[in-house]
Amino acid sequence: MAVEKTFQEINEKIKSGKAVVVTAEELVSMVKEKGVKRVTSEVDVVTTGTFGPMCSSGAFLNFGHSKPKIKMYRVWLNGVPAYTGIAAVDAYIGATEVREGDPLNSNYPGEFRYGGGHVIQDLVARKKVLLKAIGYGTDCYPCKEIETEITLDDINEAILFNPRNAYQNYNCAVNLSSRTLYTYMGMLKPNLGNAHYSTSGLLSPLLKDPMFRTIGIGTRIFLGGGIGYVVWNGTQHSPSFIEGKDGKNLGPAGGTLAVLGDLKQMSPRWLVGTSFIGYGATLTVGLGIPIPLLNEEVCRYAAAGDDELFAPIVDYSEAYPNRLPDILGYVSYAELKSGKITVKGKEVPTAPLSSYPRAREIARILKDWIQKGEFMLGEPVQLLPNAGAGIKTNVLNG
Repeated sequence: MAVEKTFQEINEKIKSGKAVVVTAEELVSMVKEKGVKRVTSEVDVVTTGTFGPMCSSGAFLNFGHSKPKIKMYRVWLNGVPAYTGIAAVDAYIGATEVREGDPLNSNYPGEFRYGGGHVIQDLVARKKVLLKAIGYGTDCYPCKEIETEITLDDINEAILFNPRNAYQNYNCAVNLSSRTLYTYMGMLKPNLGNAHYSTSGLLSPLLKDPMFRTIGIGTRIFLGGGIGYVVWNGTQHSPSFIEGKDGKNLGPAGGTLAVLGDLKQMSPRWLVGTSFIGYGATLTVGLGIPIPLLNEEVCRYAAAGDDELFAPIVDYSEAYPNRLPDILGYVSYAELKSGKITVKGKEVPTAPLSSYPRAREIARILKDWIQKGEFMLGEPVQLLPNAGAGIKTNVLNG
């Protein structure tokens, strides 16, 4: 007889302290030992985690009114411009924005030492941040300039809103050219000198529920050290599966999430301003999603190991920047995590941009919250748009 559970049943078990919760890492071993059916009946929730750079991130900030009031036309936080075309004292600080006057790549490769992601980290660390704003003056908002130091606790509301996080599956980036490349996948050495990847493999949230059977609008998540929510599909959301040349399903590809949470709950340990030489500034985000084992299908996907999950190998000197559908091959996360792969007959050292130890920590924190009854599952009101179609693709993601 098939095992079937509901969100409500699992939440009742969480409330009573009877829910069985394991990390995705633990689930892989359990299913190998006991099988899908038995584990589905025994386990209620599987926790996942990822900690990596996520450019499509930022925060809405409401500063409150000065005396006299101001309609902010331009705003800078520690010299980083924030977008003000929202309302009088509201702004959005984007993770990839850099300080005004930054030399960028004029002295190539640029260092991009401080940007919006660093501002967000300074705010959650409760550091003082210099706010500078100018207005053009109106009858109702007569003030034309403000310059003052603020902290996160001085701000009325601070909402982390990230339009595209938790990318389901990144490329494995390599460089076939004879020059060093500086990319969002880090510094790529010439002539296949290295290979970078940025997915936590068997712990990665959207690799564990590729059909979005349990993840949708309203899903409660670990976000930046606090509690957040999935509020929509992420930009560039394209849930699909990678198909190898032999027709073999090599795992999911391009789903993304738009997520939101209270910045004042969050921690500088899980929101980290990050600089990529020659590319720009960003924010490294800690994110974890609980997956309720509603049935055997959900368990089967969640139990996929690193040897069953694959990334496309892509040349960032020619194919990626010119949007060419050229794949050099596919490589499993087990191979990537081994420290070396073979590309075009050459042994290439690998390194992750995301942190597996931090991903493991997030999954364990989320597991602890649920076991203590401090974190209930948020039942999504609907699946993410375009989710669950299972479209097969050979097109580059990103």
